[in-house]
Amino acid sequence: MTKPKVHFAHANSYPAGTYRQYFEFLGRDFEVQALEMHGHNPRYPVEDGWAKLVEELIAELETRYRKEPVILVGHSLGGMLSLMAAAQRPELVRCVVMLDSPVVAGWRANFWRLFKGTRFADRYSPARFSVKRRNVWPDYKEAMRHFASKEVFAAWAPGVLQDYLDNGLVEHPEGLQLRFRREIETAIYRTLPHHIGTLVKDGLPVPVAYLAGDNSVENRQAGLEHTRKLVGRNFRMMRGSHLFPMEMPRHAAETTGELIRQMLGKELQAAEAPQLKRA
Repeated sequence: MTKPKVHFAHANSYPAGTYRQYFEFLGRDFEVQALEMHGHNPRYPVEDGWAKLVEELIAELETRYRKEPVILVGHSLGGMLSLMAAAQRPELVRCVVMLDSPVVAGWRANFWRLFKGTRFADRYSPARFSVKRRNVWPDYKEAMRHFASKEVFAAWAPGVLQDYLDNGLVEHPEGLQLRFRREIETAIYRTLPHHIGTLVKDGLPVPVAYLAGDNSVENRQAGLEHTRKLVGRNFRMMRGSHLFPMEMPRHAAETTGELIRQMLGKELQAAEAPQLKRA
């Protein structure tokens, strides 16, 4: 039996290896691949609206799957990139599952458009935290102690924080530093697209679903009315914060699979069926 192909795009500052457990559960029914880090290839720099990051994702799809359409799943930043890639190149995409990637549209998008690029913008985005985030530790043990002491990481499932550190730290003259560069993380936050509402006002050429944490601050800030309108019945909530794939990887993966099956239905069943040998 051939497993349907899923291409995953990660959230800002979390390399794909952070999602190892989520991938393992999702991988029971799907073949999962991912680019380890978005935003770090100089050919695709971070710029306003993330156009080059979308190009990067599209290039990955064309290279990895030889223009065969695949299922896109993305968390936060990754969900937005997946949505924009599907809008731009629908022939490469079977469907999209957005994990806590709310569509910012209407007055919120206009507000962001006016303030983006000004000295006040950081007040309204996570950039105010990332720009001064600590990113160097003397050793692995100290880095683990630092992150484990924070409430957001304490909520993660056992082993996920270790996956994050194993994939997210590199050597530094003073010990270890974050692999996902702090300035890249901040630039991504500062260039959040304001045009998504216009992009999807007439829907998307492929099916799209949304899965979010019921305690997600990001969803409350962005509002969900435009997201609900876009995805229709393909809308789910589960227990957790914005980082629910790290908190409940098994439940997140199982629900992702349910949404994919709901969108693709018989098409997916036909693709999964074993091929009969010719006599």
